[in-house]
Amino acid sequence: MNGSDESPAAAAEGLSAREVAQAFDPDRLRQARQLALKTKHDLAIEVGVSPAAIGQYESGVTVPRADLIARFAEALDVPREFFVTGRPQAKLESGDAFFRSLRSTTAKQRAKATAFTEQLWELVYAIEKHVRLPRVSLPGFVGGEIEPGTFPSEPEAAARALRQMWQLGLKPVGHLVRTIESHGIVTIFAPFAKDDEVRRIDAFSTLAFSRPVIVLSPDRADDIFRHRFTAAHELGHLVLHGGQSAGDVALEREADRFAAEFLTPKSVMANVLPRRLDFGLLGRLSEEWGVSIKSLVYRSREIGLLSDATARRAYIRIELLKKQGALADRPVVQFPTELPELLSRAVSLAESQGLSIASLARDLRWKPAHVRKLLGEVDNRPTLRLV
Repeated sequence: MNGSDESPAAAAEGLSAREVAQAFDPDRLRQARQLALKTKHDLAIEVGVSPAAIGQYESGVTVPRADLIARFAEALDVPREFFVTGRPQAKLESGDAFFRSLRSTTAKQRAKATAFTEQLWELVYAIEKHVRLPRVSLPGFVGGEIEPGTFPSEPEAAARALRQMWQLGLKPVGHLVRTIESHGIVTIFAPFAKDDEVRRIDAFSTLAFSRPVIVLSPDRADDIFRHRFTAAHELGHLVLHGGQSAGDVALEREADRFAAEFLTPKSVMANVLPRRLDFGLLGRLSEEWGVSIKSLVYRSREIGLLSDATARRAYIRIELLKKQGALADRPVVQFPTELPELLSRAVSLAESQGLSIASLARDLRWKPAHVRKLLGEVDNRPTLRLV
């Protein structure tokens, strides 16, 4: 790690704008622009060229002048060397990622999310040079897909199969996110969830890389029960929908069915759920199984233990209890084992062997703050404002 050979990233440091232009990677401009949530028109106005010129730079038809490199770096908040070619990169199309709130997100928002996930892959790749992450033990996963026939196509049967493969039995999954990460699936909070323009992005997942990836949103899911169901929903996409195009509402329903069975197996629920409304029992089962009371009512109706009319009365009662403060959402941060930590712990381990955030940033050609952002670290320093 500290040998005498100069790494490509180190060699790129201190390059002049002219040298960066000579080694310009068109796709890095596209990636940085999408991550900054800018259109070609937006960026063109900021740097003083036409939108058509931006398109030509990103397609590789023409190379930007040296004086534009510094403008791009400033407008997109990246180091100048970010645009240099020659380091590993993976391209992700928006159709390769399953967005839980697809209908409420714009193409620009999804482009930011996919650009973020591309960079997440780069971060994982860089970390794995120093730390051996858990082996991917999602049955049938061969990098980019799950072999056909590994799981049943019916969502409930697939959920039961994964429970068996992961030796979970029929007990509650007490630490869902930790369990997912322990099987080598990269799980992370989206660091842009507080941005007004992209907070509609709920969660998404993809099989497109060498490791499956699940991206969750801490703000959209700031209730532990909803958070757990969302994680199980994305796990369902990974198991069920490799090779299928995202965007089909039917696939979202299948992922919901998978999540319900994975978290609350029907064979157990049929024997423990009440056959009449009993909020005391439902509350105890909610705590035991890590799902909301509302989800348990829905499960009871689905199994046939409660009538539609009784379930409707229960939903009304639940909303009333929420308004009265008797049922309150509990922030995810209160449940450490449901917080993604695979990458941050890997970096901490690497730091004990001499790696630093600064050296990792140099390798990636990012700013150190950007590395910390992807790792979920929060910068609590006060902001100096000059008026």
